[in-house]
Amino acid sequence: MIDLSPADIAMRDGAHGDAAALAMRVLIRSAAVMGAPQLIDVSSAHIDGCLYHGQASLDFVDRLVAGQGRVVIPTTLNVGSIDLIHPELFRGDDALRTNGRRLMEAHLALGCESTFTCAPYQLAHRPVLGQQIAWAESNAIVFANSVLGARTNRYGDFLDLCAALTGRAPHCGLHVTENRYATVRIDVSGIAVGQAGRDMLYAALGMIVGARAGSHVAVIVGLPLDTTEDELKALGASAASSGAVGLFHAVGITPEAPTLEVACGGRAPRTAWQVTAGDLDAVRRTLNTAQAGDPLAAVSVGTPHFSLAEFAALEALLGDEPTPLRTDFYVNTSRYILWELEQAGRASALAQTGVQIVTDTCTYITPIMKQTRGLVMTNSGKWAHYAPANIGVEVAYGSLRECVRSAVLGEVWFDAAITH
Repeated sequence: MIDLSPADIAMRDGAHGDAAALAMRVLIRSAAVMGAPQLIDVSSAHIDGCLYHGQASLDFVDRLVAGQGRVVIPTTLNVGSIDLIHPELFRGDDALRTNGRRLMEAHLALGCESTFTCAPYQLAHRPVLGQQIAWAESNAIVFANSVLGARTNRYGDFLDLCAALTGRAPHCGLHVTENRYATVRIDVSGIAVGQAGRDMLYAALGMIVGARAGSHVAVIVGLPLDTTEDELKALGASAASSGAVGLFHAVGITPEAPTLEVACGGRAPRTAWQVTAGDLDAVRRTLNTAQAGDPLAAVSVGTPHFSLAEFAALEALLGDEPTPLRTDFYVNTSRYILWELEQAGRASALAQTGVQIVTDTCTYITPIMKQTRGLVMTNSGKWAHYAPANIGVEVAYGSLRECVRSAVLGEVWFDAAITH
């Protein structure tokens, strides 16, 4: 039996309109299935359902719009099916173009912000330690929980939007302190982390964390203390792709893990794993189907969306190479980051080198790339994991430096300093 507040009951019974009533009924039923004793207030939402997957996506949101629904908390939107800033990039059929745009616009009609990014944590306002939120999109969930210390379950399509329309969510799972303690220990202290291919190392480690932790909370021991947010982003995105990870801790780095003991709630982990350099090499070989010298169709980076710091790293690498590039080079990012680049004159400079910036969507989920026959290179574990099945490409997996150098040569190039 769910303990509903008087406000919950009033909303369920239609006091705030048909859309809010429907959303509350969905939440109440979901809370019962999830074993939540009550609903709690959430202060923000991030919506995954604006990516078109079929008519059901439109039917649900259209019903909320028809019922005069409006979000009651700050609500950001995940990527959609098309790049509304650069619509000329879309290479899909007219039905997907039309329905994808309609779905994105319907979410805006509900009062959601036109962010269209899988990295809402890069926006000006982001959740803080202990804040209860309702976020969807796997990498955003794991980043919010792990790196920011906010609290959200792994919400999916429709339930995230119901939370946004009501400001409420089931009180269970990772919203609860007891459930946030680590039960799986992953030790990487025996791995020497140099600068060569470091971005690829974190993504590969994430694939291991996801495979070994599954849906359990892991604590990672031995990561370098200078680990950056972008590196944690890459780790979390891969872990949420290869497993159902919603939260990980990194001792001495993430906010709920000042020590191993604190991260585990004073109890010994039930499972422990030692990760070796050989394990990471095995993951990289699994994700990579290319050989050095193979012709390259394109490069795609920015999954999750590129940050300003990642753009700076890309610009530094491009500055060391002859340009324009010989291979199409796509960088997925948010409107907010693009605006920052445009204000500084950096977007036009990148375009002159042959870089195509993509916003509002991502190249592994929507038809944007001119050439998908052959090898596409990426430094993203998530992109390498999903793209072959989603868009039918073969993947060359390497570091950002290897991606840039390969685009200059027009063929796959691997750094001899990195084991593949």
